[in-house]
Amino acid sequence: MGYDLLLVAVGLVLLFVGGEGLVRGAVAIAERFGISKLLIGLVIVGFGTSTPELLVSVNAALDGAPEIALGNVVGSNIANILLIIGIAAAITPVTGWDRGALREAFVATLVALATLGLVQADVISRLHGTVMLAVLAAYLVSTYWLERRNRQSQTFAHEAEAFEDIPITRPWQAPLFVVAGIAALVFGADLLVQGSVSIARAYGVSDAVIGLSLVAIGTSLPELATAVVAAIKRQSDVVLGNVIGSNIFNILAILGITVVIQPMDVAARFREIDTPIMVAASLLLLGLLFATRSIGRTWGVLMLTAYAAYMVFLFSTGATS
Repeated sequence: MGYDLLLVAVGLVLLFVGGEGLVRGAVAIAERFGISKLLIGLVIVGFGTSTPELLVSVNAALDGAPEIALGNVVGSNIANILLIIGIAAAITPVTGWDRGALREAFVATLVALATLGLVQADVISRLHGTVMLAVLAAYLVSTYWLERRNRQSQTFAHEAEAFEDIPITRPWQAPLFVVAGIAALVFGADLLVQGSVSIARAYGVSDAVIGLSLVAIGTSLPELATAVVAAIKRQSDVVLGNVIGSNIFNILAILGITVVIQPMDVAARFREIDTPIMVAASLLLLGLLFATRSIGRTWGVLMLTAYAAYMVFLFSTGATS
């Protein structure tokens, strides 16, 4: 058991370090080629911060652990809202978002509802994955067009700027960051899946519960780190853009790519419990952005309490899939 815990710990560290290195290196390279901050924030940061989820989900699916793969995606989206925004709001109120954040939250909610429809089937197929990737491409093109038209909407540009706090001054450093980041992510994902599956077997906990909790939180560490730093700097648009964008990418890109590579069986609990909770969390965030001007510390504490209650529920029912 100690060895499995070590695998998980090392895997989490590698995922965090690798995700940060990959995104920072890719952002630096893109800026050197004159790519706009909007495109960097929308595409490079969006894909980069979701790379841990991608590699873990693909590894789990190929290793015959589809519940970890799907649990990672659903659990990460729940953690992004209840845990990460909860922590950010508890540090300092999240306020002053622009209309772009509300639009993205609406898209994220629609995507969550579509996922609820997908998990009603016994298998998420390659066709489903192909459709998700096509929707992602349409989303990226339309969002880029809308952000270019609306100069006041700077959500994705600010998200790109959040990864410039550590300057990469020499030309050879950025590619090194990317290569080292990818290597760390590959090894970290493999170690995390190995350790998590072994722990689940040893404690008689279902793969789904491990995917929804330990793996989901671990792969969300890059988003958590970004949100905490942004909250301390009072950059609410970065907090929201980071979380909402990640939730959209997790489903359309991560789940889409995973099932194109390996179709995924769906356990009953995802239909009955976890995906509905993901939808509820998405609706909560959308409602707050629409109806309020600030997500204050009270809401932050309530979100963290709800997440803690969800974790307790997960492990209290974790012996059954």
